[in-house]
Amino acid sequence: MRIIRSTSAWDEQQINRFLAETVIPIRLACIDGDGEPLICSLWYLYADGALWCATQQAASVVAFLQADPRCGFEVAPESMPYRGVRGQGRVSLSAVQGPDILLRLIDRYLGNRDAALARWLMARSNTEVAIRLDAHWMTAWDFGKRMGN
Repeated sequence: MRIIRSTSAWDEQQINRFLAETVIPIRLACIDGDGEPLICSLWYLYADGALWCATQQAASVVAFLQADPRCGFEVAPESMPYRGVRGQGRVSLSAVQGPDILLRLIDRYLGNRDAALARWLMARSNTEVAIRLDAHWMTAWDFGKRMGN
């Protein structure tokens, strides 16, 4: 069950809209092999009440998330007015869904499967792993009013 913190600047509907419409990388935090926190940026999409990413099966983050599926995340642009969504949850990994999620991410971020980067990514899709992040809690902040926006 996902909880929206009572201190959140936005309600669940506003958070869902922001996550669906914002096309920037997610910052995903996990625990590395030495037990230390690690943040990596990944393309994401918001679907079925979950945040989805994809990366290569050999990526270190896959091994870290297999060992410990707990994670933190943040989706926030780096420009003013500062606003965004963050939370914590657990991930599940799926090699079967990897190629499909990759195509959906390419469509979302590149908008064109004919671009050189898209073709390069698709050529490696058979070793792509989907990362499904189910948030336990989320909160939003929005400094727009205080910044005059």
